[in-house]
Amino acid sequence: MAFAMHYIHRSKRKDNVMALIRWQKPESNMWSPFRQMSVLSDELDRLFDLPLNREASGWLPPLDLYADGEQLVLKAELPGMKKEDINISLEGDVLTLSGERKEEEGYDKAETHRSERFLGRFQRTLTLPYAIDSAKVQASYKNGVLTVTLPKAEEAKAKQIEVKVD
Repeated sequence: MAFAMHYIHRSKRKDNVMALIRWQKPESNMWSPFRQMSVLSDELDRLFDLPLNREASGWLPPLDLYADGEQLVLKAELPGMKKEDINISLEGDVLTLSGERKEEEGYDKAETHRSERFLGRFQRTLTLPYAIDSAKVQASYKNGVLTVTLPKAEEAKAKQIEVKVD
């Protein structure tokens, strides 16, 4: 990704401020409304420093949800978290994963040079594609990956129907 720098001169304070802005390819002769909407979305993201498609909950851990035979499997990346800080709830066909990643001890007196890891509360809510047998749901946490196994409820499983001949 390329960036361009520009200087802003403030006459009252007489100091120079340097800001980083995203480099954009010069406009072509054809006007594209989709490109303009993309540019507008990027500018709004930069303005509010929050992507438009992200919930305002702070950070969202990446996850995968896939069907594996007679069950759904959810895998979420939650490195550096303790199991006590992870909450999973299932209500009907809605699964909610929430928790909080806390700052590690020892940073309070240290001078931070770079901080790129997300901290704070998060919440992900997913509508599942079919009914789940909540009594058989299992969760495990290993090497920073949470795995939740969600077996299909009996009414959601495919059933073979015999055709009778009269």
